[in-house]
Amino acid sequence: MHLTFHWSGTLRRSRLRTVSSGDEQAESRRTWKRFPYGDRIYRYGGTALQSNWSRLHRGDREPYPSVDSLDALLRANPALAPSVPSAEVLVPILEDAWRAYHAGDFADAVDRGLAAGPVGLVVSARAAAVYASHLEENEARRIAILKGVVESCSALVHLAPNWANAWYVHGLALGRFSQNISVVRALSQGLGGKVRDSLQRAIDLEPGHADAHVGLGVYHAEVIDKVGALMAAFTYGARRTAVTEHFEAARALHPQSPVVLAEYARSTVLAFGNLHQGRAHQIFGEAAACQPADALERLDVEWALGEIE
Repeated sequence: MHLTFHWSGTLRRSRLRTVSSGDEQAESRRTWKRFPYGDRIYRYGGTALQSNWSRLHRGDREPYPSVDSLDALLRANPALAPSVPSAEVLVPILEDAWRAYHAGDFADAVDRGLAAGPVGLVVSARAAAVYASHLEENEARRIAILKGVVESCSALVHLAPNWANAWYVHGLALGRFSQNISVVRALSQGLGGKVRDSLQRAIDLEPGHADAHVGLGVYHAEVIDKVGALMAAFTYGARRTAVTEHFEAARALHPQSPVVLAEYARSTVLAFGNLHQGRAHQIFGEAAACQPADALERLDVEWALGEIE
């Protein structure tokens, strides 16, 4: 599923798509793998989404979709305004997109997010990136999905340069894309700097963005693992101390997050090697003991459980 789309006209085509299960959505759900840990888990129907929003979005600090939050987004990013004729229409579409994302209905989350136009691209892009990274087994399809997310988010950050999560998802997708085409190749193409800059921009706009700190910690660890500590520091500015600093910042902002902890454990091995294997095993154990709140957290808890067996 490619995420790039024409902004104009999308909303006009969206209303039928969001109120019924059309052929296009059904085909998407058949094509993408389903969330493997239960079909009725992590469902936040009705007011449950809003009442659990703070816990679900402690990592990215995304505001709950509402008329007021959309108005604030448009004031900060006026280039988005032409694509948002009615905030009242978009709010329930965005709510349902996030419900699908948290439940692990990633294809449905993509479709519903796209139906909201560019203001729905953060949830669409995040759903596609999570699906590609965690569930898509075919390498070519995984890379194609991530490439589509990168292209779409590249357009979004031009329209919404003051939206922290537009930059975050851009950096996330670039990082995952780089991992799949090989980190060394990505560095040679200058993608590493773009990953770092996008994630740092997200933190500049939202200092409490734990997920962006995770992304930066992973960036430093991946570069060190692939080119060695000395070259990583002198050529790319990637340092072992930065790995620890970013992950400790993320853990302080989002304690007991299995996403933070599982990535912390993996990055510890990448950056420090076998000398810190025991520390990484301990952190994986902490991740495995977490109570997941949504599909992504469950995927990372299962990952951590596999690492400590």
